[in-house]
Amino acid sequence: MKLSKSDFTLMHRSIVAICASVAISAAVLYSSGKYAEKTQKDLRNSQNMLGDARNRLAAAHEDQKNMSIYADEYGALIDRKIIGDDQRLDWMEGLEKLHRQNLVTDFRYSIAPQTNYAPQPPIDSGNFNIHYSGMKLQFDLLHEAQLVNFFDALHSQIKGHYQLENCAMQRIADVSSASAASTHLKAECNGGWITLKNRNVQP
Repeated sequence: MKLSKSDFTLMHRSIVAICASVAISAAVLYSSGKYAEKTQKDLRNSQNMLGDARNRLAAAHEDQKNMSIYADEYGALIDRKIIGDDQRLDWMEGLEKLHRQNLVTDFRYSIAPQTNYAPQPPIDSGNFNIHYSGMKLQFDLLHEAQLVNFFDALHSQIKGHYQLENCAMQRIADVSSASAASTHLKAECNGGWITLKNRNVQP
């Protein structure tokens, strides 16, 4: 079978058409693949953004819940005068009231100037500076229970937080004088008043 020149022309056109179709198909397939890959990537990004948004929403709800809880605790600490300025006059007035209740035979106290407090081990105090006003107490006692009753009354009747560090107690000999005959124990206790000062509150 012989092919004429016109047959070659037709074949050439067909081959060109087939090649063009293959090229177009390849371009369409390549574009479709790229589009599908981009779509998958956009879907993953959207899912990540949605997950982040859900996490932020959950964190916001948790923060709102915590703010409600801590607002009550914060208000309670202010009411107890643990947050705020040195309450030295209130402490002195409270101690004088305890003195009049005769919880112990007698007691004397001294309150040192306020200093910055560095707890050991260190703690994260957040936005608060911790202040400490050392207070030494000296007691004349009839028996040990008086000391326990005194500190129970101190914590319940005086606003603030007194941190008792240590107590030393000694028995004394009976003497003949009437003023000292009923005193059998002496005690000395050391501790301090803890006050929190919010750094964000201007003086």
